[in-house]
Amino acid sequence: MANILVVDDELGIRDLLSEILNDEGHSVDLAENATQARNARQDNVYDLVLLDIWMPDTDGVSLLKEWATAGMLTMPVIMMSGHATIDTAVEATRIGAFSFLEKPITMQKLLKAVEQGLSRSTASAQAQSASAAAPASQPGARPPGTLPQNGLSGTLHAATVLTAEVDQGPMSHQGFDLDRPLREARDGFEKAYFEFHLAREGGSMTRVAEKTGLERTHLYRKLRQLGVDLGRNKRG
Repeated sequence: MANILVVDDELGIRDLLSEILNDEGHSVDLAENATQARNARQDNVYDLVLLDIWMPDTDGVSLLKEWATAGMLTMPVIMMSGHATIDTAVEATRIGAFSFLEKPITMQKLLKAVEQGLSRSTASAQAQSASAAAPASQPGARPPGTLPQNGLSGTLHAATVLTAEVDQGPMSHQGFDLDRPLREARDGFEKAYFEFHLAREGGSMTRVAEKTGLERTHLYRKLRQLGVDLGRNKRG
Protein backbone atom coordinates (compact mmCIF):
# COMPACT_ATOMS: atom_id res chain seq x y z
CA MET A 1 0.00 0.00 0.00
CA ALA A 2 1.27 3.46 -0.90
CA ASN A 3 0.45 6.82 0.67
CA ILE A 4 -0.72 9.16 -2.08
CA LEU A 5 -1.73 12.82 -1.99
CA VAL A 6 -4.21 14.07 -4.60
CA VAL A 7 -4.30 17.85 -5.07
CA ASP A 8 -7.06 19.24 -7.31
CA ASP A 9 -9.59 22.04 -6.89
CA GLU A 10 -12.33 20.06 -8.68
CA LEU A 11 -14.35 17.89 -6.29
CA GLY A 12 -15.37 15.42 -9.00
CA ILE A 13 -11.77 14.75 -10.01
CA ARG A 14 -10.65 14.36 -6.39
CA ASP A 15 -13.42 11.86 -5.70
CA LEU A 16 -12.79 9.90 -8.91
CA LEU A 17 -9.04 9.62 -8.41
CA SER A 18 -9.52 8.75 -4.75
CA GLU A 19 -11.99 5.97 -5.61
CA ILE A 20 -9.70 4.44 -8.25
CA LEU A 21 -6.60 4.58 -6.05
CA ASN A 22 -8.46 3.23 -3.01
CA ASP A 23 -9.66 0.31 -5.13
CA GLU A 24 -6.00 -0.37 -5.92
CA GLY A 25 -5.31 -0.66 -2.19
CA HIS A 26 -3.63 2.71 -1.66
CA SER A 27 -4.14 5.20 1.17
CA VAL A 28 -5.24 8.52 -0.27
CA ASP A 29 -5.29 12.04 1.21
CA LEU A 30 -7.09 14.86 -0.60
CA ALA A 31 -6.34 18.59 -0.89
CA GLU A 32 -8.42 21.09 -2.83
CA ASN A 33 -5.79 23.85 -2.99
CA ALA A 34 -2.12 24.58 -2.43
CA THR A 35 -2.66 25.64 1.19
CA GLN A 36 -4.14 22.26 2.11
CA ALA A 37 -1.44 20.51 0.09
CA ARG A 38 1.30 22.37 1.99
CA ASN A 39 -0.20 21.37 5.32
CA ALA A 40 -0.63 17.74 4.24
CA ARG A 41 2.98 17.54 3.00
CA GLN A 42 4.23 19.17 6.20
CA ASP A 43 2.46 16.60 8.37
CA ASN A 44 2.93 13.46 6.28
CA VAL A 45 5.39 11.54 4.14
CA TYR A 46 3.95 10.52 0.76
CA ASP A 47 5.08 7.94 -1.75
CA LEU A 48 3.49 9.89 -4.62
CA VAL A 49 1.65 13.16 -5.27
CA LEU A 50 -0.85 13.89 -8.04
CA LEU A 51 -0.78 17.68 -8.42
CA ASP A 52 -3.09 19.86 -10.51
CA ILE A 53 -1.42 22.78 -12.24
CA TRP A 54 -4.23 25.34 -12.26
CA MET A 55 -5.57 26.08 -8.77
CA PRO A 56 -7.22 29.21 -7.34
CA ASP A 57 -4.63 30.17 -4.69
CA THR A 58 -1.20 28.97 -5.89
CA ASP A 59 -0.61 27.09 -9.14
CA GLY A 60 0.87 23.60 -9.03
CA VAL A 61 4.16 24.55 -10.69
CA SER A 62 4.80 27.22 -8.04
CA LEU A 63 3.99 24.72 -5.27
CA LEU A 64 6.30 22.18 -6.87
CA LYS A 65 9.07 24.81 -6.89
CA GLU A 66 8.42 25.56 -3.20
CA TRP A 67 8.83 21.91 -2.27
CA ALA A 68 11.98 21.58 -4.38
CA THR A 69 13.55 24.69 -2.82
CA ALA A 70 12.67 23.53 0.72
CA GLY A 71 14.06 20.04 0.12
CA MET A 72 10.58 18.53 0.45
CA LEU A 73 10.41 17.11 -3.07
CA THR A 74 11.33 13.64 -1.84
CA MET A 75 8.55 11.82 -3.70
CA PRO A 76 7.56 11.54 -7.37
CA VAL A 77 5.05 14.23 -8.39
CA ILE A 78 2.72 13.69 -11.34
CA MET A 79 1.36 16.98 -12.71
CA MET A 80 -2.20 17.15 -14.05
CA SER A 81 -3.87 19.71 -16.29
CA GLY A 82 -6.38 20.08 -19.07
CA HIS A 83 -5.03 23.39 -20.37
CA ALA A 84 -1.28 23.38 -19.78
CA THR A 85 1.09 24.32 -22.56
CA ILE A 86 4.18 22.37 -23.55
CA ASP A 87 6.30 25.08 -21.94
CA THR A 88 4.49 24.56 -18.64
CA ALA A 89 5.03 20.81 -18.76
CA VAL A 90 8.72 21.30 -19.59
CA GLU A 91 9.11 23.77 -16.72
CA ALA A 92 7.48 21.37 -14.25
CA THR A 93 9.75 18.55 -15.42
CA ARG A 94 12.81 20.80 -15.08
CA ILE A 95 11.86 21.60 -11.49
CA GLY A 96 11.50 17.94 -10.65
CA ALA A 97 8.07 16.62 -11.69
CA PHE A 98 8.12 12.92 -12.51
CA SER A 99 5.55 13.00 -15.31
CA PHE A 100 2.52 14.82 -16.72
CA LEU A 101 -1.08 13.68 -17.21
CA GLU A 102 -3.43 15.56 -19.51
CA LYS A 103 -7.10 15.81 -18.50
CA PRO A 104 -9.46 14.13 -18.96
CA ILE A 105 -7.41 11.36 -17.38
CA THR A 106 -8.25 7.81 -18.37
CA MET A 107 -8.00 5.10 -15.74
CA GLN A 108 -5.45 3.20 -17.82
CA LYS A 109 -3.10 6.19 -18.09
CA LEU A 110 -3.57 7.04 -14.41
CA LEU A 111 -2.73 3.56 -13.15
CA LYS A 112 0.24 3.26 -15.48
CA ALA A 113 1.66 6.62 -14.36
CA VAL A 114 1.08 5.79 -10.69
CA GLU A 115 2.72 2.39 -11.06
CA GLN A 116 5.77 3.93 -12.74
CA GLY A 117 5.99 6.66 -10.12
CA LEU A 118 5.76 4.23 -7.22
CA SER A 119 8.39 2.00 -8.82
CA ARG A 120 10.75 4.97 -8.92
CA SER A 121 9.86 5.87 -5.33
CA THR A 122 10.59 2.33 -4.14
CA ALA A 123 13.87 2.14 -6.02
CA SER A 124 14.98 5.49 -4.60
CA ALA A 125 14.08 4.46 -1.04
CA GLN A 126 15.95 1.17 -1.41
CA ALA A 127 19.03 2.94 -2.75
CA GLN A 128 19.02 5.41 0.15
CA SER A 129 18.54 2.60 2.67
CA ALA A 130 21.40 0.59 1.17
CA SER A 131 23.66 3.63 1.13
CA ALA A 132 22.91 4.45 4.77
CA ALA A 133 23.42 0.86 5.91
CA ALA A 134 26.62 0.19 3.93
CA PRO A 135 29.23 1.54 6.42
CA ALA A 136 27.89 -0.44 9.38
CA SER A 137 26.89 -3.60 7.59
CA GLN A 138 28.27 -6.95 8.80
CA PRO A 139 28.70 -10.12 6.72
CA GLY A 140 25.40 -11.97 6.62
CA ALA A 141 23.51 -9.24 8.49
CA ARG A 142 20.30 -7.67 7.20
CA PRO A 143 20.32 -3.90 6.67
CA PRO A 144 18.64 -2.02 9.56
CA GLY A 145 14.89 -1.66 9.22
CA THR A 146 14.48 -4.57 6.80
CA LEU A 147 12.49 -7.69 7.45
CA PRO A 148 12.99 -11.20 6.10
CA GLN A 149 10.83 -11.86 3.08
CA ASN A 150 7.74 -13.82 3.98
CA GLY A 151 6.28 -14.72 0.61
CA LEU A 152 3.22 -16.89 0.17
CA SER A 153 4.20 -20.53 0.00
CA GLY A 154 2.84 -22.68 -2.78
CA THR A 155 -0.63 -22.53 -4.28
CA LEU A 156 -4.02 -23.76 -3.16
CA HIS A 157 -4.56 -27.27 -4.51
CA ALA A 158 -8.13 -28.31 -5.23
CA ALA A 159 -7.96 -31.40 -3.03
CA THR A 160 -6.61 -29.37 -0.09
CA VAL A 161 -9.22 -26.67 -0.47
CA LEU A 162 -12.08 -29.16 -0.61
CA THR A 163 -11.01 -31.46 2.22
CA ALA A 164 -8.97 -29.50 4.76
CA GLU A 165 -8.37 -26.12 6.29
CA VAL A 166 -5.72 -24.08 4.50
CA ASP A 167 -3.58 -21.98 6.83
CA GLN A 168 -1.93 -19.20 4.79
CA GLY A 169 -2.41 -16.09 6.91
CA PRO A 170 -4.88 -13.74 5.19
CA MET A 171 -5.91 -16.49 2.75
CA SER A 172 -7.11 -19.05 5.29
CA HIS A 173 -10.23 -20.88 4.09
CA GLN A 174 -12.01 -23.76 5.72
CA GLY A 175 -12.90 -26.89 3.80
CA PHE A 176 -16.16 -26.70 1.89
CA ASP A 177 -19.30 -28.55 2.90
CA LEU A 178 -19.89 -30.88 -0.03
CA ASP A 179 -23.37 -31.76 1.26
CA ARG A 180 -24.64 -28.34 0.18
CA PRO A 181 -26.56 -27.80 -3.08
CA LEU A 182 -24.27 -27.36 -6.09
CA ARG A 183 -25.01 -23.64 -6.48
CA GLU A 184 -24.15 -22.89 -2.85
CA ALA A 185 -21.00 -25.00 -3.01
CA ARG A 186 -19.94 -23.27 -6.22
CA ASP A 187 -20.53 -19.82 -4.71
CA GLY A 188 -18.45 -20.84 -1.70
CA PHE A 189 -15.58 -21.96 -3.91
CA GLU A 190 -15.74 -18.81 -6.05
CA LYS A 191 -15.70 -16.60 -2.95
CA ALA A 192 -12.63 -18.44 -1.61
CA TYR A 193 -11.02 -18.24 -5.06
CA PHE A 194 -11.41 -14.46 -5.33
CA GLU A 195 -10.40 -13.87 -1.70
CA PHE A 196 -7.25 -15.87 -2.39
CA HIS A 197 -6.32 -13.74 -5.40
CA LEU A 198 -7.25 -10.47 -3.65
CA ALA A 199 -4.99 -11.35 -0.73
CA ARG A 200 -2.16 -12.51 -2.97
CA GLU A 201 -2.32 -9.33 -5.09
CA GLY A 202 -2.58 -7.04 -2.07
CA GLY A 203 -6.12 -5.93 -2.93
CA SER A 204 -5.20 -4.64 -6.41
CA MET A 205 -8.33 -4.97 -8.52
CA THR A 206 -6.34 -4.44 -11.71
CA ARG A 207 -4.01 -7.38 -11.07
CA VAL A 208 -6.86 -9.61 -9.84
CA ALA A 209 -8.76 -8.86 -13.05
CA GLU A 210 -5.69 -9.82 -15.07
CA LYS A 211 -5.11 -13.01 -13.07
CA THR A 212 -8.71 -14.19 -13.21
CA GLY A 213 -9.38 -13.09 -16.80
CA LEU A 214 -12.35 -10.90 -15.89
CA GLU A 215 -13.10 -7.34 -16.93
CA ARG A 216 -12.96 -4.99 -13.91
CA THR A 217 -16.66 -4.03 -14.02
CA HIS A 218 -17.67 -7.71 -14.17
CA LEU A 219 -15.22 -8.48 -11.36
CA TYR A 220 -16.75 -5.80 -9.11
CA ARG A 221 -20.26 -7.17 -9.72
CA LYS A 222 -19.09 -10.71 -9.05
CA LEU A 223 -17.39 -9.81 -5.77
CA ARG A 224 -20.42 -7.90 -4.51
CA GLN A 225 -22.69 -10.77 -5.53
CA LEU A 226 -20.54 -13.23 -3.55
CA GLY A 227 -20.35 -10.93 -0.53
CA VAL A 228 -16.56 -10.54 -0.63
CA ASP A 229 -15.36 -7.91 1.82
CA LEU A 230 -13.18 -5.66 -0.35
CA GLY A 231 -12.06 -3.52 2.60
CA ARG A 232 -10.56 -6.51 4.39
CA ASN A 233 -8.37 -7.33 1.40
CA LYS A 234 -6.86 -3.88 0.99
CA ARG A 235 -3.11 -3.64 1.20
CA GLY A 236 -2.04 -2.59 4.61
